[in-house]
Amino acid sequence: MKKVISAPDAVPPLPAFSQAVVSEGKVYASGSVGCDKEFVLVPGGIKPQTRAALENLEKVLKAAGSGLEHIVKANCYLSNMQRDYVAMNEAYLEFFKGDPPARTCVGVVVLPLGADIEIECIAEVP
Repeated sequence: MKKVISAPDAVPPLPAFSQAVVSEGKVYASGSVGCDKEFVLVPGGIKPQTRAALENLEKVLKAAGSGLEHIVKANCYLSNMQRDYVAMNEAYLEFFKGDPPARTCVGVVVLPLGADIEIECIAEVP
């Protein structure tokens, strides 16, 4: 049975999806862009947006009884892979000091709100 997760301190989801769903011991977190709770992108480009997206995912995972350290797979979507890949990795690794999770990074044409990055993940519930 699935359980829908709602994290009141995280960026609210749009009506078309949940922040996350827990099923069979795994958290499936929806994509998060680097914006605040009013859906305004954080200024400064890829690094601050990456940090904001991961901070939001951290809140959602916490509400699900998990955390960033329990991510087994992350997917990152960049609107400009050539320009932002290296800087995104620098900010991303601030959150994963030890062994980072498996990850895919894909270049896309456009992201919600004109964001530079969107991150989704699957994490275990310990």
